[in-house]
Amino acid sequence: MYDLVVLGGGPAGYLAAERAAAEGMSVCLVEKRFLGGVCLNEGCIPTKTFLNSAKIYDHTVHGDKFGVTASDIKIDHKAVVARKNDVRSKLVAGIAAALRAGKVKVIEADGTIIGKSEGFDVKAGDEVVSGKKLLVATGSNAVVPPIPGLKEAIASGFGMTNREILDMEEVPESLAVIGGGVIGLEMASYFNSIGSKVTVIEMMPKIAGPTDNEISEILLKNYTSKGITFELGAKVTGFGADTVEYEKDGKSVSLKVDKVLVSIGRRAHTAGIGLETIGVELNRGAIVTDDFCRTNVPGVYAAGDVNGKSMLAHTAYREAEVAINHMVGKRDRMRYNAIPAVIYTNPEVASVGETEETAKAKGIAYKKSTVSMMYSGRYMAENTEYDGICKVLADEKTGKIIGVHMLGTYSSEIIFSAAMMVECEMRINDVKEFVFPHPTVCEIVREAIFKMK
Repeated sequence: MYDLVVLGGGPAGYLAAERAAAEGMSVCLVEKRFLGGVCLNEGCIPTKTFLNSAKIYDHTVHGDKFGVTASDIKIDHKAVVARKNDVRSKLVAGIAAALRAGKVKVIEADGTIIGKSEGFDVKAGDEVVSGKKLLVATGSNAVVPPIPGLKEAIASGFGMTNREILDMEEVPESLAVIGGGVIGLEMASYFNSIGSKVTVIEMMPKIAGPTDNEISEILLKNYTSKGITFELGAKVTGFGADTVEYEKDGKSVSLKVDKVLVSIGRRAHTAGIGLETIGVELNRGAIVTDDFCRTNVPGVYAAGDVNGKSMLAHTAYREAEVAINHMVGKRDRMRYNAIPAVIYTNPEVASVGETEETAKAKGIAYKKSTVSMMYSGRYMAENTEYDGICKVLADEKTGKIIGVHMLGTYSSEIIFSAAMMVECEMRINDVKEFVFPHPTVCEIVREAIFKMK
């Protein structure tokens, strides 16, 4: 009998196990594939490894703009994949070492909840483990819609999800990306940089999902100029042996390509793990949780993608901490109003809080300040394309900062400070008293704040 059984070894699962062990709990973690989950093995880290190589390659190819020239520049995609695997292996080993140090029992097997006796019983491979408390952190799966020919396309290797494309060693001459969200745009960015002719097919009239509309439009223009073709407002209707069929503006189109990436979202992984045996409530396939990450079953918690609230690794980390803190009696609560989001394209996009669109939908009266990244000396020194912006939204009545949105260099690193401003409900005048280091790109936030009317 363990104090806690954790089902799933992704960001929510492994961090929860570490935190629980640090609190003196006996912990068993069950993971059927790899520690680190989708983020470490098939998502966040592998894609950033790819994109860093593409960034170095782009800088080298266009180095003449900065007074640096080189010849016979090539990118070895197989070497990029090999480095990705090396980075992944090192990080997985680090997680395993941390769990061993915390005396967490790790079972590498498929885990299924089989009921409740003295504790919550989980069948893990050939053994059954029981926990006084249970944390479900089984993550999510890529959505594979029932489009005619799609299953056959994936089976043949013509079609891919994020899992397969990150192990593909050849560079396709042409690539269709179904879905203009984060994963789709990041992979479109990478393969465009290394020489593929990329077409992004997106059902919505814009790319980048809930990203601020103005930033989405700039990103679209930026990548169109780099040679990516965008088919917006297009619905995929079928797949052939080497074609993608879609409809746009009432016309049917057949696009012949070498490979297809299907990236239209993810779905909570709740099927087949035995939730029905203990009566855990679901809503549209995701586990229903409260502000403490509790389910409707006392003693059962859920964190990460499996609750369908905010499918981001950093959200999963925080939910794991909230769940463990509640288990041990520490005061804590999950909040979702200041979770930053990043698209690691080149240039980067980062945002936190309300967009103009969500503020209007909620009836929030706001004022805004939008400035060009050219107000940052460092940005000017390190770039030759100057279409980056920073937008700050504040509540019109209170002056509290409710949203920050950026497109440009280092946006992924700067957004944390903006998230703190939103989380702590700082006012415009509060931030005016901060000292920003100079010269840095983060000064752009200060510039936007001081131009707020």
